[in-house]
Amino acid sequence: MKVSIDHDLCIGCGVCPSVAPDLFEMNDEGLADPLVDEVPEGEEDLAEEASDSCPVAAIILD
Repeated sequence: MKVSIDHDLCIGCGVCPSVAPDLFEMNDEGLADPLVDEVPEGEEDLAEEASDSCPVAAIILD
């Protein structure tokens, strides 16, 4: 599963790194960035939880 962030939608609320700190971080602009291109096996549920928790649906999972 690939992961990316739509920076045009991201509001920098910080929920994704709080839900999945091994998958997301906040960058210097205050927006979320994925720490990985591919979600590691076994962490798909965390990626989906972070995506579902995003208030603006900025997390893209493929």
